[in-house]
Amino acid sequence: MKELLLLHGALGSKEQFNELEIILAEKFKTYSLNFSGHGRRPSHHHAFTIQNFAHEALDWMNEHYIKTIDIFGYSMGGYVALWLARFYPERVGKIFTLGTKVNWNEEEAEKEIKMLNAERIMEKVPAFAQTLSDRHGEHEWKSVMSKTALLMKDLAHTHLTEQDFIKIENRVLLSRGGQDSMITFDETDYVHHLLKNSEFKIYENVPHSIEQVPVELLRKEMERFFSS
Repeated sequence: MKELLLLHGALGSKEQFNELEIILAEKFKTYSLNFSGHGRRPSHHHAFTIQNFAHEALDWMNEHYIKTIDIFGYSMGGYVALWLARFYPERVGKIFTLGTKVNWNEEEAEKEIKMLNAERIMEKVPAFAQTLSDRHGEHEWKSVMSKTALLMKDLAHTHLTEQDFIKIENRVLLSRGGQDSMITFDETDYVHHLLKNSEFKIYENVPHSIEQVPVELLRKEMERFFSS
């Protein structure tokens, strides 16, 4: 049975994949992990960085005696997968990204950081604040948010460049929802044309939030992409 690693996004946790893992069980042996500081897992690092999260994925693979594995990465998880493909290509098979932002600079980072204000979220969208509290811990979720803001700031300076994408040889499926307001068609399409072996798909009427993406759509796409 083909093995598949699922990597969650910023502010997320592996529990967001519970329903997806159940529906994939007939065709895949799935694994998921919480990046440190997420999902009530203690933080192993002073700061959240893509490099640290990539090394956590490698450490997890080593602990489970997995040499190479295919990856589905949602949002930030997709960026971690692409980072692994660039710098540790022998450890990664095929990569399927969903809703992954690939264009990073100071302007883009500032746009994302503005949305990571815990006090404003508590005031404007208390239900989301409660979700984050339940996911990461009543006293920890604000720390996760502030560290994620610093991650975005770091990405403005430490990110995959045009030359990095050109050097990735893994087969990659880049995808975004047609109603995803967090990433653009242009940035995803641009990277699609830089990659040597990629395809780009848009799922109409699908927003950014993983909870609102039909699991049956993902199941069919994963079976098609990872089994071919």
